[in-house]
Amino acid sequence: MTPEAHLYLHRQRTTELPGAEPESGTAGTATGLRARLGWTLVHVGLRLAVPARPAAALSS
Repeated sequence: MTPEAHLYLHRQRTTELPGAEPESGTAGTATGLRARLGWTLVHVGLRLAVPARPAAALSS
């Protein structure tokens, strides 16, 4: 699942609400950048938290 999936679902459900106003383009860009940066930091943190697996030894 892509990190932006929850944002897509949020936008879809917002448009279905009666009287919902469309989001402005400038606010969505900043929010999208914030979400991508946040998820990138989560992925980096998970890589740092999980112990590295030892490399497979090559034998001839």
